[in-house]
Amino acid sequence: MAEFMPGATHLECTATGERFDSERLQGLSPAGKPLFARYDLAAIRETFTPAALRGRRPDLWRYAEVLPVRDPSARVCLGEGFTPLLDAPRLARRLGTGRVWVKDEGQNPTGSFKARGLGLAVSRAKELGAEAVALPSAGNAGSAAAAYGAAAGLPVHVVVPQDTPRPIVEEIRALGADLQLLDGLITDCGRVVKQGVEEKGWFDLSTLKEPYRVEGKKTMGYELFEQLGGRLPDVILYPTGGGTGLIGMWKAFDEMEALGWIGSERPRMVTVQAAGCAPMVRAFEEGAASAEAWQNAATYASGLRVPGAVGDFLILQALRESGGTAVAVPDHEMATWVHRMGADTGVFAAPEGGAVAAAAAKLRASGFLADDDEVVLFNTGSGLKYVGMEPVD
Repeated sequence: MAEFMPGATHLECTATGERFDSERLQGLSPAGKPLFARYDLAAIRETFTPAALRGRRPDLWRYAEVLPVRDPSARVCLGEGFTPLLDAPRLARRLGTGRVWVKDEGQNPTGSFKARGLGLAVSRAKELGAEAVALPSAGNAGSAAAAYGAAAGLPVHVVVPQDTPRPIVEEIRALGADLQLLDGLITDCGRVVKQGVEEKGWFDLSTLKEPYRVEGKKTMGYELFEQLGGRLPDVILYPTGGGTGLIGMWKAFDEMEALGWIGSERPRMVTVQAAGCAPMVRAFEEGAASAEAWQNAATYASGLRVPGAVGDFLILQALRESGGTAVAVPDHEMATWVHRMGADTGVFAAPEGGAVAAAAAKLRASGFLADDDEVVLFNTGSGLKYVGMEPVD
């Protein structure tokens, strides 16, 4: 693989299609919507093929041609990506569906899928000259930002709710970040970060408020294709807070079609949220194009305690275009299915992972999942980070 990669040609507003320079630090578009990095896929179609991936490094940087970092020396790498896709036949029998795979993102650095997005975002921020980065977090994004900022030598400012799981708080501190605990939700934390961005010049790494976390998350879509031997599953169940991973995979599938890897087929995408914080589920059921903020959000799955998502319209588009759906799961059911998944697979899932297993059971009972469907459940983090946390309902 050549060491120099061309990077993105431009950035594009996801709402208006307006184009912007990819070689300077950018936040949201003037329309207040996320920006996507775009690539000259036609130029790499003949060389960037599934066959060309054989023998490449076993991390997300194997997909360098469709990642934005231009200079390989700017990559901040801790071993993120290419997590196991685990066959789960006993869980499939329990659920009554054809085949179940567990994509275990808890094996990423810092124990969650957030390593993918923050690895890319910090690498690109470093490459484009950021002097300090900041973000609000429900927990795992904060520890990932702290880790990659430490590896890059960039100061990191993290604001998290007071009730963030203690192991995550200690992890952020150990990794050298400037940490502030706030009595409130992630949206309240976001206001503190915004003030720091305006007054102190921090670069904001909030979910979808810069263009590159989604580029790291999209590699999950490329990995599924590779790990399933050149195909995509029938259904993907994904725990959704800010939804960057679901949006990223949907973007990846479009890129893969343009590259000639797949046709127009897509998995049915399923958003899974906590019953105590389910703005996307409510919006989907109401047929809305965007989601109203959820009031009094409450769940022990901290990654799902996100009252409002900047990319709400992109999540809803993916669900509807794929023939997917949205499911809310009470905390006590998440906890029950953490144990069931563990007993059936050997994976100690985060509550978010328990949520997707619980949602799969609901969807099998409703008939949305057929007895011959091939289903991927995303466990987005390690259960070790939640030890001592109790369901709120």
